[in-house]
Amino acid sequence: MKNYLILFMMAVSTSLFVSTQSFGQASAHQLSSHILDVSKGQPASDVTIRLERLNPQSKQWVRVDEKATDRNGRISDFLPAKAENGGTYKLTFLVDEYFRKNGVASFYPFIEVVFEIKGSDHYHIPITLSPYGYSTYRGS
Repeated sequence: MKNYLILFMMAVSTSLFVSTQSFGQASAHQLSSHILDVSKGQPASDVTIRLERLNPQSKQWVRVDEKATDRNGRISDFLPAKAENGGTYKLTFLVDEYFRKNGVASFYPFIEVVFEIKGSDHYHIPITLSPYGYSTYRGS
């Protein structure tokens, strides 16, 4: 009985590890994003997203990073987690090329989402996208 209990606990531990690695957010990064193309009901892959931070003194945007969404429409490793990440940020979703590659006319060449990071919580900024509209929210 003791051996079965040990095997059961090992299986549960492995399952929890796999599920948090597959679906959870890596704690090493404070910001993630993803794009769902609601016109197709699928993630938007290979879309470039640029991250910028507002310099409070100069009031100018400073580029922090730029990445392309993976096959699941996600970028999970923006902004390494550290104490001094607070501030005003902007994600620019460069969607024009995505729509052109798919042979679809669209209204928005890019989408800018401006938000504030306060504290050390994780921030997930997704968009739902279609050729003539989009929506955003703070996810988890």
